[in-house]
Amino acid sequence: MVLLPSGTMAHLSRSEGAERGLVIIPDVWGLRPLFVEMCDDVAARTGWSVGSFDPFAGRELPGEGEADAGPARFAVLGQLDDARVLGDAVDLADLTGCDGVGLIGFCMGGMYAYKGSAVGRFDRVAAFYGMVHVPEAWQGPGQGEPLAALADRGDTAVMAIVGSDDGFTPPEHLTALRDVGVEVVEYAGADHGFVHDATRSTHRRDDARDAWDRVIGFIVG
Repeated sequence: MVLLPSGTMAHLSRSEGAERGLVIIPDVWGLRPLFVEMCDDVAARTGWSVGSFDPFAGRELPGEGEADAGPARFAVLGQLDDARVLGDAVDLADLTGCDGVGLIGFCMGGMYAYKGSAVGRFDRVAAFYGMVHVPEAWQGPGQGEPLAALADRGDTAVMAIVGSDDGFTPPEHLTALRDVGVEVVEYAGADHGFVHDATRSTHRRDDARDAWDRVIGFIVG
C-alpha cells in the first residue's frame, strides 16, 4: 500500500520500465481485495503500472456484505467531494511515474471516471456502467455532473461500457453520451455490474472478457 498526499490509502502495482499508467476508481464498496487483485492482474497482463485508491478515505462505513451496508454507503455519497476524489486520482497517476495515464472506473467509480476526463491528467478514460447524471439520492454540494465534465474534456478520448438492461444507464443517457462524443459499447441483455465482480448474479463471463479486451485496447490508443 502507498499513502497519497491527502492521507488516502492506495494500492499501486508497479511494472519495471512501464511506459503507461492506469488508475482504477472502485465501485461503492471501495478499495478491497477485488481491486487490489485487479490492479495486479492488469499490470501483469499489460506491463503498465496500475493503481487504485479508496474514495471513502477517512470514513467509517459498513463493509461489503454486512447487513444494511448498501444504504449506509449510498447515504454518504452526497458528502463526497469531487476535488478530493479526483485529486487522489491525479496524485496516484503521478505516482505511476508515467506521462501517459489512463483512468477507468466501475459503477460509482465509472461516474467519477467521466468527471476525471476533464482534469487534464488522463489521456484516455473508460467507464464501466458509470452514471451519466449523479443520482438524486447521491447529490451534494461537492458533486459535479459527469455529463458537464465530459462536455468540457477537450480531446480526451472516452469509452463507456454499458448493459442494455441497466437501469442506471437508460437509453436517453446513452444518447447524451454519444452526443458529446463518447464511444458507447452496449452489451445486449447485460445488467449493472456485469464485468468486474464474478460473484455478482449479474456477471457475464464472456461479455466481461470482451469488455476488458476492448478497454485495454482503447487505453493503449
